[in-house]
This record gives sequence, C-alpha cells and structure tokens, in this order.
Amino acid sequence: MPFALLPPPLRAGFTSRVTRALVVAVAVLVAPVTGPATAAPVLPAADPDPFYGQSGDLAGSAPGDVLAARRMPLLPQFPNTTVWQVRFRSTGSEGGPIAAVSTLLVPDARPSSGPLLSYQHIINALGARCAPSRTLFTNDPNLMIREAPALNVALTRGWTVALPDHLGPASAYGAARLGGQITLDGIRAAQRMPELGLAASPVAMAGYSGGGMATSFAAALAPSYAPELNIVGVAAGGVPMNLGKMAQGLGTAPHPAFGLALAAAIGLEREYPDRLPVSEQLNARGLAMRDAVADACTNDILATGAGHSASEIATTTDLLSSPGAREVLSDNSVEDYPGVPTAPLFEWHSPTDVLIPVDSIATTLQRYCRAGATVESELFPSPDHLTTAVLGAPRALDYLDARFRGEPAPSNC
Repeated sequence: MPFALLPPPLRAGFTSRVTRALVVAVAVLVAPVTGPATAAPVLPAADPDPFYGQSGDLAGSAPGDVLAARRMPLLPQFPNTTVWQVRFRSTGSEGGPIAAVSTLLVPDARPSSGPLLSYQHIINALGARCAPSRTLFTNDPNLMIREAPALNVALTRGWTVALPDHLGPASAYGAARLGGQITLDGIRAAQRMPELGLAASPVAMAGYSGGGMATSFAAALAPSYAPELNIVGVAAGGVPMNLGKMAQGLGTAPHPAFGLALAAAIGLEREYPDRLPVSEQLNARGLAMRDAVADACTNDILATGAGHSASEIATTTDLLSSPGAREVLSDNSVEDYPGVPTAPLFEWHSPTDVLIPVDSIATTLQRYCRAGATVESELFPSPDHLTTAVLGAPRALDYLDARFRGEPAPSNC
C-alpha cells in the first residue's frame, strides 16, 4: 500500500528486488537436493540486546501478553511521533510459545482511542538486524525502511502505526502463517499497553505482496485466533495466495534473485525442521551458500545467490514430493487455509500479474464471498506487479480511512 508515496528512486531500488524475490522465494523447495544427513538448520546470530531474547514466562502467558516495553529515541523521519517497542508473547508455526517484537509509532496529535494501523511490510532477510525494529534505527541506506513517507501519511491522520517483526525471533523468511499470528498478537500487545491508551481503538491491517501475505493470513486467522479484536478493515494487495502453486510454476534455471529463494527455504526450515529438513539434503556447495546468507539482509542475500540455481546445490531428491514439504507449503498458503475473514477486506491486483498465481486470488475471494464475507476486489490493468502496488495504494488508504470513520464497507462479491 504505502509504496505509492515513496520517491521513485527508492521505490525502484527497493521494491523491484522485493517483489521479484517473492516469486522465486519458494523455488528452491522444488529443487532436487541431497547431501550430509546430519546437517542441522542454521539459525540467525543471537541478538546481543536482551530485549530480543526469549525470556519471560512464555508458557504461563497468553498470546498478546506484554513481556516488556520500552521508549525508544525519537526518529527524525517521523516528526512529532513517540516511539515504543514492545516484546510480547506470540505463537510459533507449530503451536509453541515464542516472544516477538513490534515497534509502535505514536503521533503526538492523536485523538483518544484513535485508530491503530498494523502495517506488515516486506522483509527479505534471515538476520535479526534486518527486522523493522532494528532497521528503523540505522543510518545504513541499504537497511533503512523506505516506507517513512507513507507511514507519515498515516501518522498525520492521527493513526498509531504498529510495525511487527513478523518473521519472528528466528527470522523465518517465508513463514506466512507465523506472520499472521505475530501480526495479531502485536495488535493485542499494543492495546494492552496502558501507556498508549489504545485499548478501545479500532484496528486496521495493511500490506502488499509479502506484507500482504502476513496481512491476509492475519485476516483469515483473526476470527478463531483473535476474535476479540475490533478489526474494522483490511487492505491487502498482490498477495501470493498459494506457495505450492508458485513452486510448481517455477523452474530451476539460474535467476538473479536465487539467493532469496534459498533464504525462503532456510526460513521455512527454521519453523519446520522435521517436516522440511533442507539442510540435511544440501550438497557442500549448498551448505556453503546457506552459511553465507544465514544472518544476512536483502542485499547480501541477493549478491550471494545472483545467477545461481537450485540445481547447483542439489542432486536427485525432490523435497516437494514429500508429505511434510507439501504440508509446509499448504500451511503457509492463504488459499488452503479454511478460515474466512470477518473484517471487511479490500483486495487489489493486476489480472495479468505473472509473478503470483492470480487464479488463487480469485478462488480465495470467491470462497470468502460464498461464506458471506464483505470483499471489495479491484483489478488494475497494469503491466507488472510493482505498478499495481502504486496504482492501488490511494484506493487502499481511502478504504481504510472510510472504515475508521465508520462508513459501511462496500462489496462487489
């Protein structure tokens, strides 16, 4: 959604890598691979800041419970805004308790119980330092969040903005269900912080492409996972609704963004080590490439994998043929999840977008409509995935603004 307001050079430099990467992100899962049978998953380096640790009474806490909170330094890119970080209890992909982190941008001029927007942006990384809670505070132009101009639009409207580290403590790139759960628990945590006065705030969620996956999963999970949340609207665009179909449609030819494909396999392995033992089946070259990106952010991942392919790190075993791998892909595909959003949904995409399985979007929305959901879907006949993000952004902002004002949501089911 917010990319429409970014300066063109930033938009081109950042989002072109991001959206191309999402398409190839699951390609490595169809690669034939074999290698040492004792290789274990590789995790990101531990963050030296204890705030990011998995401490606290996780087992005795409920999802969304605040484990710790702190005020952060003011950020020049967000004037007249107070910054908080909250560590909260959430749920991992396979049901265990985890601690997650969200950064909250609170405008000084906001109404009592004013709107709360949870914005899930795209994170293409395997290192903890690449998460929003870290990149907001860096001067490195390769790591800074480029969405500041768009987020300022929300802040000037008096909306508090939550930016969850939705890849979780293990930087599980590709784990969409995890992103949905962390998103919902991050909203809960923000509303449970008495300092912020958000307990009665209406809530909206937004995201495009990879951020749209976390957003869409959160919307579908909310009725069962967080039914108490007053989610008044959701805006999700260009969503890859089915990872399995994406994987089936991809080959193993060399690709400039292959590093992110490997990163997705590594990220999913971190969440599903038993069902998707990628490291056990990588050859020596694959293990070396895995280790090179295991704690990396977008640019280093892209540079490491540029021009390489799954066949270089593989031999004969097809991971996608195993029941465990198929389950992992399905577990992280919105199309396969039976839940239906109860919050009004605005969805937008291009009918000719070759980067995502458009038929999966149509199938998912048709199922929602048959179940009685309020859905407004808009097609933008644009030439590519990125242009669609820009064209749909104003409509998405207006849609959420109307929901916050209490206007009835339109539907074109």
